[in-house]
Amino acid sequence: MTRLGDSVQRASALLAQDLSSDSTVELLLAETGSRRYLDLSDLSAGEQAALIAARTVDLLPSEEKLAEEIEARSAAGEVLHVKLGIDPTATDIHLGHAVPIIVLSRFQRMGHDVTLIIGDITAKIGDPSGRTAERPPLTDEDIARNLAGYRDQVRPFFDFEKVRFRHNSEWLAGITLPRLIGVLAQVPASQLLQREDFRNRLAAGSGLTMSELIYPVAMAIDSAEIEAGIELGGVDQLLNMQMGRKVMEVYGQRPQLVATMPLVEGTDGTGAKMSKSKGNYIALSASAEDVFGKVMSIPDRLMAPYLRAWTEWTDPEIEQVLARVEARDVHPMDLKKVLAGEVVTALYGVAAATRARAGFVAQFSKKSFSDVGSLPALDLAEHGGEGITALLSKVLEFTPSASAARRIAKQKGLRLVVETSGGQQAVVLPEADALRPLGEVVSEKLAETGVSGTVYLKAGRKIAEIRGA
Repeated sequence: MTRLGDSVQRASALLAQDLSSDSTVELLLAETGSRRYLDLSDLSAGEQAALIAARTVDLLPSEEKLAEEIEARSAAGEVLHVKLGIDPTATDIHLGHAVPIIVLSRFQRMGHDVTLIIGDITAKIGDPSGRTAERPPLTDEDIARNLAGYRDQVRPFFDFEKVRFRHNSEWLAGITLPRLIGVLAQVPASQLLQREDFRNRLAAGSGLTMSELIYPVAMAIDSAEIEAGIELGGVDQLLNMQMGRKVMEVYGQRPQLVATMPLVEGTDGTGAKMSKSKGNYIALSASAEDVFGKVMSIPDRLMAPYLRAWTEWTDPEIEQVLARVEARDVHPMDLKKVLAGEVVTALYGVAAATRARAGFVAQFSKKSFSDVGSLPALDLAEHGGEGITALLSKVLEFTPSASAARRIAKQKGLRLVVETSGGQQAVVLPEADALRPLGEVVSEKLAETGVSGTVYLKAGRKIAEIRGA
């Protein structure tokens, strides 16, 4: 049996047990979390292809062709050359960006050769995928700033010691006009205009620029220059990666295989993909507690795609636990806690996931904030004279701004909670109270309720203890 097969056997036994049990879940997270570092080189070519295909939307030309390619390379004493292109367009990376990285890690652990292409030239053009207008190009300063934190943020999913980095400026910066025209002359304009976003913009009279039309060709030249065997990317990159196959033929090379990953839906359940602009994302730099809480906030229907996107569970394991949920043998909330633990384990380890799980249960199940040992605190002697919105944004950093704190109050998400041995009593604070000094509001609300105990300020899901009340 393979190493992965052994792990699946152990995990399947745990998945058949009580998933509301902290001890069972901790053992499960240790087992499945360790797979992120598991040597997969003992898998056959067919098993490797199947493991990759299980997490793709498109695998072109086919899973069978991938298995044949791996087998042929192995017979020749070679490995597959795997490519992932990165355009450094943002400083913050979220879990949606991790999806192809996780699949790339599988190739890496199978023993294949991985190259990350840093698109320092193509980023200046601007990838038009899925956009309704041309994206503003980036400057050298933008690119350098965005690249600075990328490696650290995705490191939990990938071993950067076993990867090659190439900047496409190495070849694109020096490409001559005759050479570029020679490539473009063999690329049908109709192929470039197949894109639905291009057709929609032309129909709306928005127009296109030549730089946008050249972008997929420039990206395709990357594949030819490194002689890629397979390229990974989001499903929105399919046409760009197919252009890679075309241009590699122009270069006289065997065309690369293509594997696309799903664009994972955001946490708000609206159907929109995970995006920082929509606020429905989970940042890789978020705390363990925030990550756990955001996963717990998703609708139940997202558990299956999230398990497939971010865990190392196999399809039979996912099917096993979903069948238990369907049979009402496992509560959806218990499975969601396991999923949240998986994501935290990937970023911070099993111990952090266990703490985040205990903290969540204490806050939202047992209703005892005193069980949570890592809550921030506000001392009334120091901060009682300051407005609540200012404290939330500037001291506690619960919200990005005072106006965001006011929005929470307007949505009835701002509360004072008094905890006693007999339970909790919460008082909703209206927007007007959010603008008043904390000390005044606390003394007034305690007098109104006539309850004494430990006082907490709760803004949405975030909680701080108020001392000296």
